[in-house]
Amino acid sequence: MSTSRTGRPPSQRAVRRPATPKPARENPLLRFYLRAHKAWDRPLTAYYLILGGSLLITVLGLVMVYSASQITALQMSLPGSFFFRKQFLAACIGTVLLLIASRMPVKLHRALAYPILAGAVFLMALVQVPGIGMSVNGNQNWISLGGSFQIQPSEFGKLALVLWAADLLARKQDKKLLTQWKHMLVPLVPVAFLLLGLIMLGGDMGTAIILTAILFGLLWLAGAPTRLFVGVLSVAAFIGFVLIKTSPNRMARLACIGATEPKAGAADCWQAVHGIYALASGGIFGSGLGASVEKWGQLPEAHTDFIFAVTGEELGLAGTLSVLALFAALGYAGIRVAGRTEDPFVRYAAGGVTTWITAQAVINIGAVLGLLPIAGVPLPLFSYGGSALLPTMFAIGLLIAFARDDPAARAALSMRQPRFGRKRAGGPASGRGPRRWNTMRRRAPVARSSGER
Repeated sequence: MSTSRTGRPPSQRAVRRPATPKPARENPLLRFYLRAHKAWDRPLTAYYLILGGSLLITVLGLVMVYSASQITALQMSLPGSFFFRKQFLAACIGTVLLLIASRMPVKLHRALAYPILAGAVFLMALVQVPGIGMSVNGNQNWISLGGSFQIQPSEFGKLALVLWAADLLARKQDKKLLTQWKHMLVPLVPVAFLLLGLIMLGGDMGTAIILTAILFGLLWLAGAPTRLFVGVLSVAAFIGFVLIKTSPNRMARLACIGATEPKAGAADCWQAVHGIYALASGGIFGSGLGASVEKWGQLPEAHTDFIFAVTGEELGLAGTLSVLALFAALGYAGIRVAGRTEDPFVRYAAGGVTTWITAQAVINIGAVLGLLPIAGVPLPLFSYGGSALLPTMFAIGLLIAFARDDPAARAALSMRQPRFGRKRAGGPASGRGPRRWNTMRRRAPVARSSGER
């Protein structure tokens, strides 16, 4: 009888079990994608994106305003923190407006639409009164409030147009009147042209472009037919062409698109070219906060219209991409709020605010990159200017209120408990054991499909 090397007969050998296949290892990229998609689809995603994105943009903007405005303030024989203090005060007032707007019900927002529009039209007409209106950089669009404080009513005209047009279109949609082109255009387009006319009387082409973008965004949301949309766009393009062709200053700005060196006879190219120089010298991570060279008198309006160029020089490509990512997140959240609501007013107002902020950011950044003509509009929430910051922060409060008003978001917020809440009933005096704090969040009786915690 043959034996094996172990001395055991074949009949006594241990039977080898077939090797079980090991479970396939989960792809880490796929796992990350699934988790990110689950988190992205939560009902509070838009709420957090709007709140967190606007807060980060505002705080970073305060830092860059302080860095970019020091030299300008010293050249004007002012304290180095002069512009920063004014911007910080405006940010504090804007935060109060944001909190008020985020807690106001939708009905109150609609009730304020007509008073805000009437106030904006009155102030914009008051700008043209001699002795009251002020001219800044060739534009008659300012009213002095005493001392160094000024207000630009056209910035509040953007907010007025959004609220009033959203209420108007929502009421017409409820009555099923938007299928008729005359109800879609009247009185929306005439009132928008009234605001545009008051702005153009002061020569502010940049703000007029933003208002036109808001008008087209609202018409697109209202479902304007293609021929009607193209017709209004053609009229606006023709008016814009005439206004640009008849102004040597605007023609010079148009000629500076893509310029890499100052051109003879085009003074505005100096600003455009030095904005490119600032971005080019920043590299990947920048020269360091406060170490910009272009802000030392070479780059005009370094703390207002061209603050993005100083950001690129001091924080580099990483800093500019971070700013772009924050604006992209803010724009996505606004589109998500407008797309998921069933309230027509919320849809039009959220779409109008998103169009306003996104279009203004694109125009400002495009001008700094040399891809668009210099329109003289600030970067929303980022550039220096209290007149632009206050209505923009109120508009952000609108988006926050609309994001909270979503039924799924409202249900998720109602399940949240403050970390330090009320004490539990039955302390040491009741004989139920030591007193405990209700620091744990209440557990839901059933699992939530959204994954919200």
